[in-house]
Amino acid sequence: MENTPCYEARTGDVRVLVQTFWLDDQSEPEERRFVWAYRIRVENHGNAAIQLLRRSWHIVDGQGRVERVQGDGVVGEQPVIDADGCFEYMSGAALETPTGFMGGTYHMILLGTHKHFDVRIPSFSLDSPHHTAIVH
Repeated sequence: MENTPCYEARTGDVRVLVQTFWLDDQSEPEERRFVWAYRIRVENHGNAAIQLLRRSWHIVDGQGRVERVQGDGVVGEQPVIDADGCFEYMSGAALETPTGFMGGTYHMILLGTHKHFDVRIPSFSLDSPHHTAIVH
């Protein structure tokens, strides 16, 4: 992943890496709309295929307001990640404040045994150039 800050977490054989990108062209600070993109890479370092079934996010804005988001898969997919494989996707977040953070959990299944397990998504900072003091 490129030369931007990278956040990572490992749960067993699964590693999750996150990079964030400020989207100036989609943000409207005067309208209290601050927008970021994030790239996530899920790596399977195990010896069996896994599938990402659902996600649970907690998103906290700069005023401490919490939004919880849950849903099936990611970006319209429930990807199967082969042994020693990875899945990468881009998504985005918008806040009413110039700073915040988000993190969460992927709910997975080990395809060989049908065992369900959770994988931590690292908490990552959402900071815009419109915020003078980086808190996160």
